[in-house]
Parts: sequence; C-alpha cells; structure tokens
Amino acid sequence: MPFYHKLGKIPYKRHIQFRKENGDLYYEQLFGTIGFDGMSTNMYHENRPTQVKEIRKQYSVAPKIAKSNNIQSYRLRGFQVEPTDDFLESRKIVLTNSDCHIALAAPKKSTTDYFYKNTDSDEVIFIHRGTGKLRTMLGNLDFKYGDYLVIPRGMIYKIDFDTEDNRLFIVESHRPIYTPKRYRNWFGQLLEHAPFCERDIRQPQELETYNEKGDFVIKVKKKDEIFEMVYATHPFDVIGYDGFNYPYALSIHDFEPITGRIHQPPPVHQTFESDAFVICSFVPRLYDYHPESIPAPYNHSNIDSDEVLYYVDGDFMSRNDIEAGHISLHPAGIPHGPHPGATERSIGKTETQELAVMVDTFKPLMVTEDAMKIADEKYYQSWLD
Repeated sequence: MPFYHKLGKIPYKRHIQFRKENGDLYYEQLFGTIGFDGMSTNMYHENRPTQVKEIRKQYSVAPKIAKSNNIQSYRLRGFQVEPTDDFLESRKIVLTNSDCHIALAAPKKSTTDYFYKNTDSDEVIFIHRGTGKLRTMLGNLDFKYGDYLVIPRGMIYKIDFDTEDNRLFIVESHRPIYTPKRYRNWFGQLLEHAPFCERDIRQPQELETYNEKGDFVIKVKKKDEIFEMVYATHPFDVIGYDGFNYPYALSIHDFEPITGRIHQPPPVHQTFESDAFVICSFVPRLYDYHPESIPAPYNHSNIDSDEVLYYVDGDFMSRNDIEAGHISLHPAGIPHGPHPGATERSIGKTETQELAVMVDTFKPLMVTEDAMKIADEKYYQSWLD
C-alpha cells in the first residue's frame, strides 16, 4: 500500500480555486480507483486533461491461446524471446487468465513517439536486465536490475532505456495490487515483521511539467485493444499533486527474507497481492537451521492455484537444468516438488544465492501461442527417476 505523497505545487485545500500568475485556473483531476473508495490522487494540470483531437485506429493485442485448459507442467525459456525495437510490440503474453496477463519483453528502444496508458490493469514490471528512467505524468523513477516498477492503471507513461539490452518480466493485473495486508496495521503502515518498509519504497521525486499544445499520441489499452488517440496538449502538464495513487519502485534486493529452523512456506516470500494472485520474491538467504532440516521444499499439491516461477539469477536449489530467464509453470491439480537429487543435495547446505519472482494465481492459467514457441514440452517428465 503506497503512503501519502505530494510533489510540486498544490492549493491548501482540495476542490477550491487554484490560479496561475495570470489569473487562469489550473485544472484539477481526481485520479482514483474502485469508484471513490480506493486509493486516489488529486492532480493539477496546466490544461484540461480531456482534450482529445482524434482517434486514429484501434487494434487487438489479445493473446492467442494455445491451451485453454492445461494440466501440464512447462518450462519456458524466456531469453529466447527475440528483442524488438518497440516497447509495446516487445511484450509477449505467455500465460493468462481473466485476472491477469503474465508477459515477457525484450525492448531495445525507448518510447519516443508516443505515450502509453493501460486502463485495464495495474502493471508490475520487474527489471531483469537494463537501466533507465520511467517517465510518468506524476513524476519519474530511475530503475535498474532487480527493481519492481508498480504502475497504477490509467497512468500515462513512457520508458527510457540506457542501452538496447533489456529484459522485463511483466504482470498485468485486472485487480488492484497492494502490499500484503498482514504486513500492515489498520492505518496502512508496514509493521515491524514485514520484509520491507516504507524506506525501501521509492516514490517519484522528479516532476516534468510541459505546457505545450500540439498532437500528442497516447496509445490506450482497453479490453486487450490499443486505441491510438491524439491529445491536444502534452499529457505531462501536471504542476503538482498529492495522494496515495502513484507509481513507485521497490528493489528485490531490499526484500529481507524471513527464515526459520525448518523450511518456510512460500507466503513468507510474499511481496505484493491482489484478491486474485500473489507475487513473491525469493532472495539470497540463510537456510533452515534445525539440525535435521531439509532446506529443499517438500512436495506439495497446487489444489487451488497455478504456480509460476521466473528465475532471475543464482543457483536454483530445487531444480535441475534451470537457467536465468526460465519460467516454470506448475498448474493446479497435480503435485510438484524438488527434482530428483535436489532434496539430497540440499541437506547440509547453509545458504542460497537464488533470486526469483513467483506468481501464484487462484484461477487456472491458459498457455498462449507465444509461450509454446519457447516451451520445453518434456519438462513435465523431468521428475522421473
């Protein structure tokens, strides 16, 4: 849950006259969620934010489904996704359901000739490779390897990369994304036992304000279609705002692992949640310290959720033949666990350097045609002795 933030110039009270030096009004906009009941931000524009000049075209970006009802475990070789110049074209949805899209992307170029707005989903963009700057109407965030960029739905943004070597793991959530509620008190403050705190959350600090008229292309995503809209004024014309609804960054390297004498279950790694899925961070940590502990996870059945694990770096103790950029999908309905030999190898080990991101969904995931292009279809047999 983001906390209160303000940036730029704002009036002393909401919904009152706020004038420029020449006497003209600034234009107030409430940027809110869940009707008027969720997180919101009040922003103030140089120009009316409603000036649409033209809608040029509309086209589908819906994923093409290869397997709508899947019970097979898969390994996807994520780094086999070919780099593509354009940021939006580079996004390849590999797994999907009615609550979320899980995508891989390898964009080579910054977004220079358009802005982007996803009205369907909150976005969590994990930076596996690359550095740069996320530019938004509510300010900018520098990013680097290991950062989660959390972008609320409806946020207008561009993304600038420093080089062409970029690898992203993206979750688009049709449900609002929050920090886990068990980490927060009733005021929303992160508690002492939480694996990260407000100091680790990076808020926008650099507000770019442009008072320009012209033709500004915004590609707007709605119901898995892109609408190419032309606005009459620059969308980054906000001179100030305050509230709780804004983009922020959190580094996986700032996640402090929770450990125990015996193997801890996946919820101790939880980083974000919606009411439809969770996102967890597996980070370097000390192993279990009971004298007879088995550090490898026990076999378990995914009865209620599909498990997706994106492998970032390090030594993945429970898996054989797994590399950085791979994704494992273990669907609901069947048990899974360590690969043959992994349990025995783990005994006596004292620490792990693994780094991974996990997404557990409560509805089954469909496998897309883009996923099948990079899939190891024999992965489900990798537990055979």
